[in-house]
Amino acid sequence: MYQLLDPTRFVVFITGATSGFGAAAARRYVAAGGKVIATGRRTERLEALRDELGADNCHIAALDIRDRAALDAVIAALPEPFAGINIVLANAGLALGLQPAAQTDIADWETMVATNINGLIYTVRALLSGLIERGGGHIVTLGSVAGDYPYPGGSVYGATKAFAKQFALNLRSDVQGKNVRVTNIEPGLTETEFSLVRFKGDEDQAGKPYQGTKAMNAEDIAESIFWTTTLPAHVNVNRLQLMAATQAFGPFDIHRDS
Repeated sequence: MYQLLDPTRFVVFITGATSGFGAAAARRYVAAGGKVIATGRRTERLEALRDELGADNCHIAALDIRDRAALDAVIAALPEPFAGINIVLANAGLALGLQPAAQTDIADWETMVATNINGLIYTVRALLSGLIERGGGHIVTLGSVAGDYPYPGGSVYGATKAFAKQFALNLRSDVQGKNVRVTNIEPGLTETEFSLVRFKGDEDQAGKPYQGTKAMNAEDIAESIFWTTTLPAHVNVNRLQLMAATQAFGPFDIHRDS
């Protein structure tokens, strides 16, 4: 059996901590004795999370990761107990719409690229040098099974998650010898606010992907993230892909004239 690292050493910077995977991960690390910096755009959600976890364990900062200057300012202003970050959970991301490519709102595509790609690389670049200077750490990026497997309406979302996967793999090569581990977490069907965001608040539409099935939940993914970061320091999980037991692969879609 593996001997887990001392979780009280963990100082975890989390983007997108106002709900879903990010909030669940914050709870998991604090429960294990770690400290978290929880960031996101919804201040009231962050304040509730801090009140739940305790200000000694959870530092919050309202942040839109598409704003690189704001990200740098948040990092520069971290109080001493939270300054020694050794885990980065680049979790913030979203999907918008499920229309065929020719019918989509181009603004939705731009928002997904700005958040899922630009926000990801801003986060990693802003924190990577500090990890190296402090002797190492772990970067966890959030991909998706959509980064490997296409589906109708998933064109740009899936492309952004394919970027996350390849970025993490390339990053792993760049940090070789720096004592920095890199993992891309790639969930499948998981019931969070993800679908509600994708369908812009339409609860009926948002609930349809989960009807009649048993999806994963945010705590399942948070536990998987926690596991990858608590393995012995000589073990690096490059990619971890998860699906609900009720989700699998369908046949090829073949269009026929009649």
